[in-house]
Amino acid sequence: MEGIFAVIFIFGGATAIGFSFTPLGRAIADRIRHGAVPPANEPDPAVYDELNHIRQDMAELQERVDFTERLLADREAPRELRS
Repeated sequence: MEGIFAVIFIFGGATAIGFSFTPLGRAIADRIRHGAVPPANEPDPAVYDELNHIRQDMAELQERVDFTERLLADREAPRELRS
């Protein structure tokens, strides 16, 4: 039983040391050292500008999809009437 604990301790310790040199390990260590970063009180205006731009693009895409659907429906309607 002691042999199993020794193997787990050796490999677990080596894994923990290796993990501490990765960027994720360093970020976790900084978080432990300095605590949580307080959230910003005011959001970045650039984020709102980008969000508005994406909303405009989505509205334009929706209009294009609607137009395409209407064109396709007009093409298929005469076929249904013939049969």
